[in-house]
Amino acid sequence: MAKKALTPQLIDPATGRSPLAIDVTGAGFVYPTGDVVALSNVDLQVQHGEILGIIGQNGSGKTTLTKLFNGLLKPTSGHVLVDGVITSERTVQQMAAHVGYVFQNPNHQLFARTVTAELEFGPRNIGMTEEEIGERVAHAIEFFGLGDVVDEHPYRVSFPIRKLVGIASVVAMNPSILILDEPSTGQDHDTTHVINTLMRRLRDEGTTVICVSHDMPLLADVVERVIVMKSTQIIADASPREVFADKALMARTNLQAPQVTEIALQTVVPLGGSIALTPDELADDISARLGAVQRTVN
Repeated sequence: MAKKALTPQLIDPATGRSPLAIDVTGAGFVYPTGDVVALSNVDLQVQHGEILGIIGQNGSGKTTLTKLFNGLLKPTSGHVLVDGVITSERTVQQMAAHVGYVFQNPNHQLFARTVTAELEFGPRNIGMTEEEIGERVAHAIEFFGLGDVVDEHPYRVSFPIRKLVGIASVVAMNPSILILDEPSTGQDHDTTHVINTLMRRLRDEGTTVICVSHDMPLLADVVERVIVMKSTQIIADASPREVFADKALMARTNLQAPQVTEIALQTVVPLGGSIALTPDELADDISARLGAVQRTVN
């Protein structure tokens, strides 16, 4: 099924589509209660089909930024465009058909009496036909392995499965942009693998995926680019390898690189010139180094 597109106000004449999935210019947000500044003069451009990770300590502005993308919050300064549309000029419901937001806690999202009803609600709410709804729900059930719980109440299944139900209910709406807030929190190895696979599959289908997470190994394994936030601003924008290898940046933000990367930084000088992000990469670095030593000895 083709992705539905917002009617763009700004499009590239050469391609017939907006040049960027998300375009943020000078965005700021101040919560009216207590005049709390949550975001300050943020500029960000996100390409179509990109997997973007957003990291930072609690209170750095991560969640506020992502809520600007789907219209849950309207910027108090600057502009946020999604597929060329200014989000402040659209309702949350209008944006929900195109920007899917998965909350960190599925208990804040799920409300239907069965898993099937939960999966059907979003597609029906945005106007899909009954045939489309059936196709999307069946696909979600198969991909997320929910066949054994379709008739269960979402609150009667385990937390990891409940979280998959929450993700599946948004994916079933077929958004062009998917925002995942701490998707691996409370997940076991199997369900985390499903989430990793989902992000890669959606990227291959042209969906833009935004992942807010403290799970650095997850980001190292999946995302292509990392935004680092501190004190309501973006302070770094680079590849995961560059971000996690920057000891000063990690210390400045009180964040911890993946354990594999920290081990590599302390013990291994990579022959390929780039630091390891995954256990396989670390093993390859060590193997290559041992091989080089063996050749020297011989």
